[in-house]
Amino acid sequence: MAQTNLGFLCISTYYKGAEFLRACKQAGNTVYFITDKKLENKPWPRDFIDEMFYLESGDNTPENLHKLAVGVAGMMRTRKIDRIVALDDFDVEKGAYLRELFRIPGMGLTTSQFFRDKLAMRMQAQEAGIKVPPFSTLFYNETITHYLQTVPGPWVIKPRSEASATGIKKVHNLDEAWQVVHALGDRRHQFLIEQFKPGDVYHVDGLSMHGKFLFQRSSRYLNTPMEVAHGGGIFRSINVDFDSKEDKMLKKMNEQVMKAFRMQSCASHSEYIKSREDGEFYFLETSARVGGANLVEMVEASSGINLWREWANLETALALDKEYQMPVIDKTYAGIIISLARQQRPDHTPFNAPEIVWRMDQEHHVGFIMKSSSKERIVQLLDEYAEVIYQSYHASAPVPDKPSN
Repeated sequence: MAQTNLGFLCISTYYKGAEFLRACKQAGNTVYFITDKKLENKPWPRDFIDEMFYLESGDNTPENLHKLAVGVAGMMRTRKIDRIVALDDFDVEKGAYLRELFRIPGMGLTTSQFFRDKLAMRMQAQEAGIKVPPFSTLFYNETITHYLQTVPGPWVIKPRSEASATGIKKVHNLDEAWQVVHALGDRRHQFLIEQFKPGDVYHVDGLSMHGKFLFQRSSRYLNTPMEVAHGGGIFRSINVDFDSKEDKMLKKMNEQVMKAFRMQSCASHSEYIKSREDGEFYFLETSARVGGANLVEMVEASSGINLWREWANLETALALDKEYQMPVIDKTYAGIIISLARQQRPDHTPFNAPEIVWRMDQEHHVGFIMKSSSKERIVQLLDEYAEVIYQSYHASAPVPDKPSN
């Protein structure tokens, strides 16, 4: 494709988004990339990056955001920036901050909070009439006590701005809850408390343009991220039956969430729980980025759509004010299984099913993605491989209080 003369500033302070960077460059853009200094030696696709810049810390403190702004202002004196794209959860705020400061089109700070702050998510969803588990802020002592006395436990106390299961504590009674709240000290305003609802957790991965979904794929975790993080389980997920009642309900709810959260054009990964108590779907959380834990590869195996690549193409079309056409979307069932492994380089010999289309290549990890026209075959393989992995490979590690690169 011919050079578009568009300048894209991409930010990722975690090692992810390589395919976005490739596709962005292949679309004819000039690609500038900011990452954490600690990730300098990661195998980024440098042939597709025009210039790389580094942050000494990726934390979103006011001081760090100010330093980021000063640095970007300096580079913009000699480099044209047309779009800013944040590739990871923790960079959504950075992108929104810079867009507002330099008046670059895209998601601003207020909207970005619906995709970063779990309290803002719940309050906005509730206001829009979307079901959420009963929750409370941790600001006012009497509010907390009233919540604990009126909402049946157990509950989870979770950070408002962390990703996945990082920092979540499960508590079962009033005294235990207050112990955790007091232990948070001056950080407690950065947390919320929510009723723990047993049930099946689902995720919907999508791509939106001008406030409408171009693509959605709904799937169900067979082991939830929280169960894996806190119980040392094996991560598994599989697509929901296409065009089933569940599939339609999830997509409709996802559309309601994105409308309430003012999503315009971006990739998204949202999670919902189907309560075992009443069979209803409840909103859990969402994010303005591609799903982690290699779910992008699972979605691609199922649909033929690489969300990183198509997100980059969509952003280019938006910047050029051109039409964007999604590729043909397949409907094939896919499932993923991933576990920490005791072995540095696990032996893949026992895993030889022809349905395997992706193998994890990371030390002390074992993982596969399978695809088939038969969902039953994928379930069979996920169950068989989970047993083999549990018996001969599986290792576990405690969930960190804070994420690491």
